[in-house]
Amino acid sequence: MRYYPRLRDLREDMDLTQDELVKILNMHKTTYTNYEQGKREPPFELIIRLAKLYNVSIDYIAGFTDTKKTLK
Repeated sequence: MRYYPRLRDLREDMDLTQDELVKILNMHKTTYTNYEQGKREPPFELIIRLAKLYNVSIDYIAGFTDTKKTLK
């Protein structure tokens, strides 16, 4: 299973709590917490939504690059 350490960093950079983010995403907090902790693999559709929300590339979320490229 892949771990996405940037999920928490990006959320905190936006000054969002997990409670606030799960309301935006319309999902259960436990499910999202499991993604941040690497206990569950986030679906690709969620990664796309988060990339749009945080205005960063999917590569950045996945840790393939350290450059925050903004979306066009």
